[in-house]
Amino acid sequence: MADEPSTAGIGKHGADRLPSVDIDSYNIELRDDEGFVGDRASKGAFHAIVENWRKPLRKAGDDPFGNKSSEELSKSELDEILAGDDAEATAVVLGAVEEFAQELAHVTRRFLKTKAWKGTEAIVVGGGFRLSRIGEIAIARAGLILKADGEKVVLVPIRHHPDEAGLIGCLHLGPSWIFEAYDTILAVDIGGTNIRCGVVESRQDKAPDLSKARVWKSQLWRHADDEPTRGNAVKKLAKMLKELIKQAEDETFKLAPFIGVSCPGVINVDGSIEKGAQNLPGNWESSKFNLPAALVEAIPEIGGHDTTVLMHNDGVVQGLSEVPFMQTFKRWGVLTIGTGLGNARFTMRKIKAKEKGKDEREKEKA
Repeated sequence: MADEPSTAGIGKHGADRLPSVDIDSYNIELRDDEGFVGDRASKGAFHAIVENWRKPLRKAGDDPFGNKSSEELSKSELDEILAGDDAEATAVVLGAVEEFAQELAHVTRRFLKTKAWKGTEAIVVGGGFRLSRIGEIAIARAGLILKADGEKVVLVPIRHHPDEAGLIGCLHLGPSWIFEAYDTILAVDIGGTNIRCGVVESRQDKAPDLSKARVWKSQLWRHADDEPTRGNAVKKLAKMLKELIKQAEDETFKLAPFIGVSCPGVINVDGSIEKGAQNLPGNWESSKFNLPAALVEAIPEIGGHDTTVLMHNDGVVQGLSEVPFMQTFKRWGVLTIGTGLGNARFTMRKIKAKEKGKDEREKEKA
C-alpha cells in the first residue's frame, strides 16, 4: 500500500540473494512415518532419549538423577554429571549423547539427500544445545558417524555464542556500503521463549569481512513468562530498541538507521510470515500483521534518517554469522538445535582459494 511505511529500502525480506551468499533453501520440513524428521534432533528429542535411558533404572529404584524430570535437567547439570564421579549417571548421559548423535547423523543424511542440499561440503551446528559439552560431543560424534559412512561433509559447532550469533548474523542482511558510514546496527533475534535485541559493532576497520564483529550491548526479554499479546510484545520490543538507541548515541557510536530482524518461519518478501511462527505470542502469521512495518511505525527515524528494517528466518541469520569463517567452502549449511531443528543451505557468491584459507587458519593459531 502506498501509505504503508517503507521497511526494506535496501533489500528484500526473506531474500534468496544476499551480499555474501545465495540462500538455496531454508526451513525445509522433511517428513517420515513418525512425523517431522527434524524433531528427531531437537532439544526435546534429547530429553526424551535421556528419559528412556532412565526408565529401567527408575523401575529398579536406582535412578541416579532422583525425582527430577528429564526435561528439568539443564545442560550444565548434565555436563557436571559427565565429568563427575557417579559412573552410572555418567553412563546414562554418555548413552543418551551417543543415541542423539546417531539421530543427528540420520537427520543430516536426510538433508544431504535433498536437491537443495546436494554438494554440501560443511554444516555449522548452532542453537542452544551446542553451548554445552554434551552438545559438542554429540556434534563431533555425529560428524564421525557421517565420515565413517563415506559422507564428505564436515560438521562444526557454530563459532559465536548461540545467543549472539542471531544478532551478529543480522550484519550480513544489509549491503556492505552501509558500514562505510556507520559502525553499528540494531539487531533483533526473536524466539519461541525469548526476544533478544542488541547493538552490534561491525568492527570493519579491524576486519573488512566482519569476522571481528561483536555484540556491544544487548537486552533479553523472556516473553514466555509474561504471555503477552502480540501487540504488547511489539511494544516491549520497540521500547527495548529505543533504550539501546539512546545508549549507543550516548556512547557516540555511528548507529545505522537499520534494524536487522531474525524471526522463526518462512518470511515473505513483504515482511509477513507465511508459516512457522506458531510458538510466538499471538498470531504472527496473520495477513493483518507485519512486524517490519510495525517497527518502522514505532521507530520512524534513527539518527535523523528514515529507518530501514530487514527480516529473515532465524536459522538463516544464525548461519550468516559464520560467513567470514566458511570462505573456503562453496556450499555449506546450518542446523540449529532448539525447540525444533532450524536449517538453511548457502552457496557462497565469492570463495577464497583453499590454500589461502589454510594459511589464514595457521596464522590464527600462531
